[in-house]
Amino acid sequence: MTNRRVTLAGLGIAGLLVGPALAEGPVETTATYECAGGKSIVAKYYPDEVALTFDDGRKLALPQVISGSGTRYANADESIQFWSKGKTAFVTEGSDDNVTYKDCVAN
Repeated sequence: MTNRRVTLAGLGIAGLLVGPALAEGPVETTATYECAGGKSIVAKYYPDEVALTFDDGRKLALPQVISGSGTRYANADESIQFWSKGKTAFVTEGSDDNVTYKDCVAN
C-alpha cells in the first residue's frame, strides 16, 4: 500500500499523508454527519483510522489517537482533529479553538 500526499487548499497545510484507508481496506462503518451552517462530513471508520470527506471536497485520513472521552483522530501535529462520541462529532483545524465543523450529528 502506498500513501499519497494532498494539499488542503485554504488551510495552507501541505504534505499531509492520506493513508491507505482512502484507497482500500474493509470499512467497519460509514456515517454521514450534518453539521451547523449546512456543512456535512462523511466518515468511513476503519480499525485504527477514519477517512473523512468534507462537503467542500477535501478528503483525508486521520489515525486514531489517545482521547480522554469519545474517539479522537488527528494528523501528526494535531492541527486537524476529528472528535466523535455516540452520534455527534466536530472538527478543529489549526487550533483547538478553531472548530470548523461543529454540532455535527450522524443521520
